[in-house]
Amino acid sequence: MKTYSASAADVERKWHVLDAGGQTLGRLASQVAQLLKGKHKPQYTPHLDVGDFVIVVNAASVRLTGRKVSQKAYYRHSQYHGGLKVVRLEKMLATRPTRVIEHAVRGMLPHNRLGEAMFRKLKVYSGRTHPHESQVRAQAKGEKRAAQPASPASEPRATTPREEA
Repeated sequence: MKTYSASAADVERKWHVLDAGGQTLGRLASQVAQLLKGKHKPQYTPHLDVGDFVIVVNAASVRLTGRKVSQKAYYRHSQYHGGLKVVRLEKMLATRPTRVIEHAVRGMLPHNRLGEAMFRKLKVYSGRTHPHESQVRAQAKGEKRAAQPASPASEPRATTPREEA
């Protein structure tokens, strides 16, 4: 028997909605990264993007442990002398709370083109609402149809030799 290897045509993507309210940042980010990579699927293949779409709502109310809110900082550099920019987590949560989750998830994905493709499937919103309601509803309808068994009247019933006599 040959080893199964998924191809791009075999990928079936679903939509997951996660509520960040009250969840710890790192634990939420690792859960999101696993869904984006597709590691929860049996056809996971490391060199292919088999992950699902992930919507994270309530990014503004994500929980942090310890004194990270006042001590953690995000650094970037402009490549000019003295061009180091520092933004504290406290300010980042106040101005752009979605970036905090995006930054945490990006660090857990591969740092190449594959990781960028995975990251594009992440949608983060600071409030409770999101504009992807139609995709989530369409998926739910499709799952309901697949889960409903056919009515017993429509299926031909198999008879045993005893019942025929």
